Amino acid sequence: MNIPRLVVAAPSSGAGKTTVATGLIAALAARGLAVSPHKVGPDYIDPGYHALAAGRPGRNLDAYMCGEDRIAPLFLHGAAGADVAVVEGVMGLFDGAAGRGELASTAQVAKLLRAPVVLVVDASSQSRSVAALVHGFASWDPQVRLAGVILNRVASDRHEQLLREALEEGSGVPVLGCVRRTASVATPSRHLGLIPAVERSADALRAVRDMGELVAASVDLDALLALARSAPPLDAEPWSAAAEVSPVAGRPRIALAGGAAFSFSYAENAELLAAAGAEVVPFDPLRDGELPAGTRGLVVGGGFPEMYVTELSANAALRAEIAALAARGVPIAAECAGLLYLGQELDGKPMCGVLPHTARMTERLTLGYREAVALADSPLAATGTRVRGHEFHRTVCEPGAGEQPAWGWRGPTGPAVEGFVRGPVHGSYLHLHWAGAPQLAERLVRAAAAV
Repeated sequence: MNIPRLVVAAPSSGAGKTTVATGLIAALAARGLAVSPHKVGPDYIDPGYHALAAGRPGRNLDAYMCGEDRIAPLFLHGAAGADVAVVEGVMGLFDGAAGRGELASTAQVAKLLRAPVVLVVDASSQSRSVAALVHGFASWDPQVRLAGVILNRVASDRHEQLLREALEEGSGVPVLGCVRRTASVATPSRHLGLIPAVERSADALRAVRDMGELVAASVDLDALLALARSAPPLDAEPWSAAAEVSPVAGRPRIALAGGAAFSFSYAENAELLAAAGAEVVPFDPLRDGELPAGTRGLVVGGGFPEMYVTELSANAALRAEIAALAARGVPIAAECAGLLYLGQELDGKPMCGVLPHTARMTERLTLGYREAVALADSPLAATGTRVRGHEFHRTVCEPGAGEQPAWGWRGPTGPAVEGFVRGPVHGSYLHLHWAGAPQLAERLVRAAAAV
């Protein structure tokens, strides 16, 4: 199967690859093409902007959490029916899971997809040195096809001329675009990176439109399309949620939290729940005063409840209903933001009171991949289940684990335990991509069907 595709990478974080990738998706979509957007790694926020630009879900390709063998199938699943796919990288081109070589790096995913790479270079503080940088990246791994460069934050016509001359002389990699410095496409950030698109609504739409116009005016779209079409066919079959799980009878209704406070979710998680027999119904804890009628299971994923703590706390009727749901034995799976929401308090404001911890914001960032094992039976995982996930938060819970912790792993200072299993509730900081562990979805649906 062949989908025209290319990977947008950079030498490091902060070079502007999200702006270029999102703008490229928007510019190609404006041409009438069906564009499939993808993001290397676990990040939830960039795919939200990709989705606005493309009009279809932004999907993640994470070789650590999902396994190398699933990258091409997941890509083909997400790109079905598309004219072209744009894959935004993570960090620097060759940066991956710490201590694991190339695992989960943009370079590895590009190789698994047999996709050409376009390098976005922040040219703001260099001229001839850009050729040395690009030459190094082009020659580091011969299996990575570095096929073009887009120069970002170019200051002037003279600056562009110097950069082009240097690259023509010393790198052998063609320049496919030069993007000038501009404030109109700036996307505001806060403690965990960009503000999610779902929280910015009209502002985010304007920013994506501006990115598309900037890229359309600054890069050679025809050359980029030709490059994408040069990618060879992939020897893989599209991933299928239905092939990963066995459907459960009864069609239990599982409520899936969303909205501005709980915007972090991988599309495949809901697809697996549906394939396992659930009726998946979204709701917004900021707006809805009650759960969907007939709820027999609840999933509360990641997001930014700390930004909406007053509103979440004020929705007392919903908090009480969730507490009653847990008391009746209805299975609940919560991760990160969901963990905070199910606790007693967040930054001094009452939450659902389902789990025994209090939570608060801190200055300390907890970040990294985890290889974890389930330490107790829960509706989500059986004892001994091994998963790969990631943590990304600036909050702490006190205590950090219950009498029955959710997960254990080996941390930098030794064994660590984290999270809570209490009756039908599984709450943890660990973000999971269920395509890497589809049995979790099936187990949760079975628990919901048994209520």
